[in-house]
Amino acid sequence: MPYDEIEFESEEAMEKAVDFLKKEYRGVRTGRASPGLVDQIKVVVPAYGDAPMDLKSLATISTPDASLLIVKPFDPSTLKDIARALQEADIGINPQSDGKVLRLPVPPLSGERRQQIATQVKKMAEGQKVALRNARRDAIQKIDAEKKAGDMPEDDAKKGHDAMDKLTKKYEGTIDDLMKAKTKEVTEI
Repeated sequence: MPYDEIEFESEEAMEKAVDFLKKEYRGVRTGRASPGLVDQIKVVVPAYGDAPMDLKSLATISTPDASLLIVKPFDPSTLKDIARALQEADIGINPQSDGKVLRLPVPPLSGERRQQIATQVKKMAEGQKVALRNARRDAIQKIDAEKKAGDMPEDDAKKGHDAMDKLTKKYEGTIDDLMKAKTKEVTEI
């Protein structure tokens, strides 16, 4: 396998790590109401079977203003199941039901809570950096195996190692930028 194919596979894995981090960050609370806070919450509706479903597949989620989320179930009979799932999700927001929709008032974050969330944001970023390094390690192992088997010249192996290092640095920079932006969003009042 030529090193450019190995590099392509590795870049794909690194791109997935960055995309995963973006999805994770959508669910991080910033003091502003956002559908991303709750749309991935798993809801078990006994009438639909025991398989958990994402909230966004059971209801519309809207934000009429910066401090309120409204969850309107497609099927009104699922309202209690959705309310239970939101309470169990422990996101710090208690749903208020009027029988047809759930209102989720998003309270402002305290300074201490903002710092806790900023720490959580950094841990998420570090977890994805580990995924990047694992992708790099796997690619370098493949390159070394190809070189050892005699299927790849030493010059190509050296180019492959350098390319993996550059790729890893590029994606680590992307993750750092995402982390800084999210941390800023969380800590600003």
